[in-house]
Amino acid sequence: MAHPILLYDGVCGLCNRTVQFVLNRDPDGQFRFAALQSRLAAEILARHGRDAADLDTLVLVLDPGAEAERVFVRSRAILKICGSLGWPWKALLVLWPIPSFLTDLGYRLVARLRYRFFGRYDTCPLPSPEQRSRFLGFEDSEPARSDRV
Repeated sequence: MAHPILLYDGVCGLCNRTVQFVLNRDPDGQFRFAALQSRLAAEILARHGRDAADLDTLVLVLDPGAEAERVFVRSRAILKICGSLGWPWKALLVLWPIPSFLTDLGYRLVARLRYRFFGRYDTCPLPSPEQRSRFLGFEDSEPARSDRV
């Protein structure tokens, strides 16, 4: 089975912190990452009728490239990711039964304010050399401004 892929806004400070959060809590290296600005993200999202230009959406892709490929967006993506990170993060799955239109209200509020509170990069940062193998499509994203995600 292919590694799940987390698609994130590569120029968003909060999104890059989220990627670091997952990297630090995923010692088995199950997750891969790609900026929404990459060609790879555009290809994946197009298969699901979604637009990579929708940068306020965190996307989790399960079984990428397979016939059973599925995408989860916004709060559902966050909950799926946390469920894969073990305790205590897995405890957030108690929110799964809540309809996504409700959990997405909080997600959308944070997404609307994220650049104001967490900043914005001029371009997508590249991952560190130690993490580079876990990032997909960074070669075709915007050039890096720094060497850390």
